[in-house]
Amino acid sequence: MTAPIRFLTGITTSGTPHLGNYVGSIRPSVQASLRADVQSYYFLADYHALIKIDEPARIQRSTLEIAASWLAAGLDPARVVFYRQSDIPEIPELTWFLTCVTGKGILNRAHAYKASVDKNNAAGLDADADVSAGLFMYPVLMGADILLFNAHHVPVGRDQVQHIEMARDMAHSFNHRYGEHFVPPLAAIEESVATLPGLDGRKMSKSYDNTIALFAPRAELKKLIAAIKTDSRAPGEAKDTEGSALFQMYQAFASAQETATFAQEFANGIAWGAAKEQLFERIDREIAPMRARYELLIANPQEVEALLLQGAAKARAVATPFMAQLRQAVGLRGLAQSVKTTAKAVKSEVASLKQYREADGRFYFKLVDAKGAVLLQSQGLDSPQAAGKAIAALKAQGADALAALQPLLEPFDAHSAPLLQALHMLSAPAA
Repeated sequence: MTAPIRFLTGITTSGTPHLGNYVGSIRPSVQASLRADVQSYYFLADYHALIKIDEPARIQRSTLEIAASWLAAGLDPARVVFYRQSDIPEIPELTWFLTCVTGKGILNRAHAYKASVDKNNAAGLDADADVSAGLFMYPVLMGADILLFNAHHVPVGRDQVQHIEMARDMAHSFNHRYGEHFVPPLAAIEESVATLPGLDGRKMSKSYDNTIALFAPRAELKKLIAAIKTDSRAPGEAKDTEGSALFQMYQAFASAQETATFAQEFANGIAWGAAKEQLFERIDREIAPMRARYELLIANPQEVEALLLQGAAKARAVATPFMAQLRQAVGLRGLAQSVKTTAKAVKSEVASLKQYREADGRFYFKLVDAKGAVLLQSQGLDSPQAAGKAIAALKAQGADALAALQPLLEPFDAHSAPLLQALHMLSAPAA
């Protein structure tokens, strides 16, 4: 049976969720969580919020609002791992491990840091003026979020792809030094997910102050939609759907048939007031049932807290033993283990088995010598378990496992002296 693919998604607790967050992240995340072949991790990124928010009450309130929004939208904590980032102490510990294997040059190229430097240079200021170490190290913390749970896919917008590539670099760098522990993650870019325009036509964003709160009361929602900017075309004049923020918002909530009907009304010259009324009713039809659940959760924060702590326990059931494995790998060990682990280290200098995943989605393993030359290469396998089972057989049986594993391997010389010697060293018992 193929193991489920792990997806991981986080939202920074820096503000109140708006309709753009809903159609771009919350709604597709909840839909993805229903897939039987996916194991989903969802977290509230409150450590990340500290980088840009220094208002404790705001972070606390945002944590409650975002958690309640996800739950009200249908996220089932029994089906997923739903947790608060700061409840997982293994995340900052892994951040330090990754910091020690990540080149500063990589972090220099991070988009957020470069944007701050460019802004300072343009203003004639010191390049690093008002740049905190937290901002600079943000990609490493994000890498720890992802790699601690060996997420296969991370749904992100195109502007976040660089961070996933950095996490892949961190995984490869750590694996190269300490053996194969991390699955290099892949960015999952969902082209069909809507990007919602705000009240002024630009992308809905807190930065532009053009948002509509996801669970605004009905009367407030109606008032905000009435404030959406439109052109001066009078009733009866045909109106363009292309570039219309109002139409794009409707499309993000409506079915294909509803959208087609609305487009025809634009062509027929619908009055802007009537169009806004239709948009309001269509959005409220979807949001209203969730709003009631959201308001109940906001009024009972202890219920949300209990669910987050339950999720943290599930997350730590994975994170704690994995972190113990990583501590062992880097040498943070009990001293009584020193003789045995030194002997293992000598063996690893001769040859090592590496497991990894390629862009084709398949899993591979290879045996390389101390200089990195490939002695044995697998074909693409359907699951990491299949690769792991083959690696275990090679470690346990050495060359005796080659015949049984031959169908999984690329052509090789079964009589190669370097290959046989490497397999012998790998399978030899530790001193």
